[in-house]
Amino acid sequence: MTMGPAGGDRVIGVVDTTMRDGNQSLWSATGLTTPDVLAIAPTIDRVGYHACDFTSSTHMAVSVRFHREDPWERIRLLSAAMPNTPLSIITTGMRFISWVPADQDVIALAFRLVARNGIRRMQIADPSNDPDRLRRLASMARREGIEQVVIGLTYSISDVHTHAYYAERAAALADCPDMDRLYLKDPGGLLTPEAVRELAPHFVSAAGPRTVELHSHCTIGMAPYVYVEGVKAGFQVVHTASGPLSRGTSQPEVAATMRNLEAHGFAHELDLEAEAVVAEHFHQLAAAKGLPPGAPREYDAVYYRHQLPGGMVTTTRRMLEELRRPELFDAVLDEVTRVRAEMGYPILVTPVSQFVASQAARNVIDRERWANVSDETVRYFLGHYGDPAAPVDPAIAEKVLSRSQVDKLRDLKPITLDGARERFGARISEEELLLRLTMPAEQVDAMIAARDQPSPSPAARPGRSPLVTLMHGLARRPDISQFELSQNGDTVVWRRA
Repeated sequence: MTMGPAGGDRVIGVVDTTMRDGNQSLWSATGLTTPDVLAIAPTIDRVGYHACDFTSSTHMAVSVRFHREDPWERIRLLSAAMPNTPLSIITTGMRFISWVPADQDVIALAFRLVARNGIRRMQIADPSNDPDRLRRLASMARREGIEQVVIGLTYSISDVHTHAYYAERAAALADCPDMDRLYLKDPGGLLTPEAVRELAPHFVSAAGPRTVELHSHCTIGMAPYVYVEGVKAGFQVVHTASGPLSRGTSQPEVAATMRNLEAHGFAHELDLEAEAVVAEHFHQLAAAKGLPPGAPREYDAVYYRHQLPGGMVTTTRRMLEELRRPELFDAVLDEVTRVRAEMGYPILVTPVSQFVASQAARNVIDRERWANVSDETVRYFLGHYGDPAAPVDPAIAEKVLSRSQVDKLRDLKPITLDGARERFGARISEEELLLRLTMPAEQVDAMIAARDQPSPSPAARPGRSPLVTLMHGLARRPDISQFELSQNGDTVVWRRA
């Protein structure tokens, strides 16, 4: 444990975001394969993180679609290789992989399967911060076997998203019996030191004896300072990333964050020598794959006007370049502000941020605003993504809901398990069934066909241990369903689904 010069009796916990949010923020969620992360997993396990923000249904789909990897196997292998560090999944509880909403039976199955395969922690973040929905999802997660349920309130700034708004919603969660932790989730990197100082007491009060966590992004350079002020104000855990998967639009870098906290008298229990090996692994991997490392960002006050997440800013710029209209970029960002107000100030997180950005681009490119509207945006106005924080513009709503596709979308049926076994077969596993229910058949077929092929070597292997080699060998032996290894008081259990 490292101690600061004063107040060192307060130990700050850390959640690692490298493999999920860092990968998503900087490498479009496609940068890391199972061998890439499995090679360094035992070393990550030695660092001493409270948990690893590891996956989401989007990341699971990427494993199948881009890498032809079994996402369930990835969870099982990493869980076995990291017995001391719980793996976490993040979810809205509204869908699984597909953009089509999922019925509650599908969500319950997804929760049960991730728990069965090795996910021990779940971070739940509803796009509209609906306390009732968050409570229902927390109850479902507990019922389906999740050990630690973490409820998040997603930060935004608007005429509606005031500090009183967040205080009220935090208080509404205070007596949630299935909430183990509460966290302030700032995907846009919008928090200021003043804001986190004002919000912290409300989160601490709502959590009571439970732990409060702080999550932000470095998109406009504020997060490192926000973390220090947040911890001083009462947050007990911060979310950080390692090496090239930190900074930029990702989370603050872990070693620098620990130095900052130590300078203010706080302590931590991380093994930073092991973390340096982890960071070097990802640096070598980034170099081998030609992936851009995160870099410190300049403060950008304009960002507070459009609030578009960093990844969406990059995507929007690339889209306009592909359309050979890059000169429209600033106009589109201005239009994002207008569109968001007309849509009732939604929080700009996945998937709504995509709807707002694409609509803003359409409005700027087309001769008439709102002349072309995506099906997903129509579904937003139909209320499929929850109630907006403020009333939508009635004139815009009338224009959108008068379109020809509205009747078809109004009665869109959610994905359900009804008839799934008849469609996909009685003999396949529940894990495969869920993938086939939510993904194109050819993508799942390609993943299954790749199972018997040799696994590709990771681009870099520092930190690789014999345990990783053993995990790979077990995965290729269908005759082995369970394996247990005990050594020096530690036990690793591997099970095939």
